Amino acid sequence: MSKNVNIGLVQMSCSADVEANIQKAIDGIREAAQKGAQIVCLQELFTSLYFCDVEDHHNFSLAEAIPGPTTERLGKLAGELNVVIVASLFEKRAQGLYHNTTAVLDADGTYLGKYRKMHIPDDPGYYEKFYFTPGDLGYKVFDTKFARIGVLICWDQWYPEAARITSLMGAEILFYPTAIGWDTNEPDPKQNEEQYNAWQTIQRSHAIANGVHVVAVNRVGREADQQFWGGSFVANPFGSLLYLAPHDQELIHVQTVDLALSEKYRTTWPYFRDRRIDSYQPITRRYIDE
Repeated sequence: MSKNVNIGLVQMSCSADVEANIQKAIDGIREAAQKGAQIVCLQELFTSLYFCDVEDHHNFSLAEAIPGPTTERLGKLAGELNVVIVASLFEKRAQGLYHNTTAVLDADGTYLGKYRKMHIPDDPGYYEKFYFTPGDLGYKVFDTKFARIGVLICWDQWYPEAARITSLMGAEILFYPTAIGWDTNEPDPKQNEEQYNAWQTIQRSHAIANGVHVVAVNRVGREADQQFWGGSFVANPFGSLLYLAPHDQELIHVQTVDLALSEKYRTTWPYFRDRRIDSYQPITRRYIDE
């Protein structure tokens, strides 16, 4: 028996105007709901430009409490439209303490909770350690009206441990709000191609290894020296692409997924059954060098 859920993806560009970004996201959620979406995912840090390309103390003024004004606004929208909203925000927890956080609003407008990004990068153009304290809530799942969902954020995408733990907690879909792109100063198109392919492949592998649908929502547009590559997608529990967005367009897409397929793939390819949990203790070490 099928268990269909309609997933809305809002892939958009952002500007320095916070209110305009929020309104664009709201318009995108409304359009997705009109197209039948039941769960709508926004991209990482959708209310602003991706400010982590520089280390600038003024950017801390973009942060807000969670729950707070934006989650309250989105909660009302969720209740009005009867949709679940996955919203990535810059959280001010206390003075001098900030997180990269995603809030989940249920279809009746209820604030279900938040996930704080666990893996924080620090690379040219992605100086996130300057802004964000690593998450301390652990991995999370949220029992929404339409599905039990897991939420991870951008750099978390590269870590199979995060996807595995969230799946073992019962997530039926893994959502990855994301902000990643190409360095416009990179002269080698092959390197750009490899970077995007690696980003997509690692997430599709999480779908396969855990027998779950994976939804990645990325931004588009040029910001400073970053050309955000879009390429948002939905993969089924065997990693097959159900939908792939272009690199250079804002769009609203609704994709139907059948959550009942996890049962099929997990019984045919029983990775959970054959896990040797008695042998995995070494993975808790930084490096196995003695």
